[in-house]
Amino acid sequence: MAALSQLQARLSGLREEYFLRNRSVDEDRKIKYKAAIKIQSWFRGCRVRAYLRYLNKSVIVIQKWWRGYQSRRYFRKMVKTAYFIMKMNFYNEMAVRIQKRWRGYYVRKYIHNYYALKKYLEAISVNNEIVRNELQEYIEMKENEKKRKDLEKKEKEKKYQARKMHYLLSTEQIAGIYNSPFRESPDPMELLLRKSKPLSHRQQQMKSPFSYELYDWPTCKRPPTFSTAQPLPPIGRQKPQGPFRDTAEVLQQRYKPLEPTLRVAASINSPLEKARDEMKKEEWRNRIHDNEFLPFSSYHKSEKYDPSIHRSGKYGQETYGIKHFREVQPKKWIADKDFQTVLPSIVLFEKFGKTYSRAGQIV
Repeated sequence: MAALSQLQARLSGLREEYFLRNRSVDEDRKIKYKAAIKIQSWFRGCRVRAYLRYLNKSVIVIQKWWRGYQSRRYFRKMVKTAYFIMKMNFYNEMAVRIQKRWRGYYVRKYIHNYYALKKYLEAISVNNEIVRNELQEYIEMKENEKKRKDLEKKEKEKKYQARKMHYLLSTEQIAGIYNSPFRESPDPMELLLRKSKPLSHRQQQMKSPFSYELYDWPTCKRPPTFSTAQPLPPIGRQKPQGPFRDTAEVLQQRYKPLEPTLRVAASINSPLEKARDEMKKEEWRNRIHDNEFLPFSSYHKSEKYDPSIHRSGKYGQETYGIKHFREVQPKKWIADKDFQTVLPSIVLFEKFGKTYSRAGQIV
């Protein structure tokens, strides 16, 4: 009983002691757990860092090996390419040399053959001599023909003048002007007057007012006139179905006058001279005023003379256009002589009269 009472007396203290012991054990367990976690984290960190260092070293080694492999492979490729380029350059140079030798040989033998060219030039010189001789003969023939035509023209004119002046022929009573009594023999014109017949006067032919109708139609100088009035439709005939035009309009379009272009209408011989003649005719036809000029009448005596600008100057009459066409002031000259331009001569003008030859001779 005494032991039981002692246990009951110690029961309250036993609870506190149990709590304190459990608390101390729990605190010790937490301290050991934290220490174990710290030891494990440090160990694992050391292990991972060592593994990472190993991996980094391995990666660096692999990268060095791969880069060396790539560089060696690229270098081998570049060497092969350079060797191929050198080889192709060598082959091209050799091909160029072979082509140069062959082309030179071919050109010298078949194209620019010296002996064939010399023979060709000799043949050309001979042909030139023949052509020059023929041209000289042709020129002489033309000159003789021209002289003959001139003589025939002069003879024809003399005969025409003799027929025209037949009334100057001498008669038995009065001697003509070509048959002077102070001459030993009559003038050749007198002999020609005796042989020729008097010139007869031709009657002027009257042009018929209806001749142009037959003359202009075949040559199409004037457009034909067609009646544009609407004709009466034929009896019992229907109009053809479709977009057909009027007969008069079709005929007018068919026979309309030719309208050539400027290139076709202009002449190839002397378009400038013809254009100037046409311009003069146009100016003469379309004159500004219709006042007729009467020089030998008293029509203009009442009008006052209007002098020109050069004749009616402020400081008197000017000599420009009357005595000279260039103003010359010797007082302003620096030297005694007039100014002369020193320019190189024009080569084209220097060859004038020397570039054309008559049968090889300079004209």
